[in-house]
Amino acid sequence: MLEDPEITTMSKKGQVVIPQELRKYLRIKPKTRFVVFVVNNDIVMRKLDIPDVKKEWKSIFQSIDKKGLKLDENDVSAEIKAYRKTKHKKARD
Repeated sequence: MLEDPEITTMSKKGQVVIPQELRKYLRIKPKTRFVVFVVNNDIVMRKLDIPDVKKEWKSIFQSIDKKGLKLDENDVSAEIKAYRKTKHKKARD
């Protein structure tokens, strides 16, 4: 972990540069997403690790294909609707 604090400034547009040493340490690259919130009058930024949905779906469909199952968009939509209906019903109970 990095020991020494870094100092940065905010631009007129409200942009803040994350110092290079911190970016390297946290493996932050362009297009990295953050959630920003306030805790006890401090600004906190947290890196979001958002999974690649395309890769996940590709993996899911490859698994289905290996099992010899047949599944199309209509099947997926029907399952999503059924799940949401069940979840909505549980929320009301």
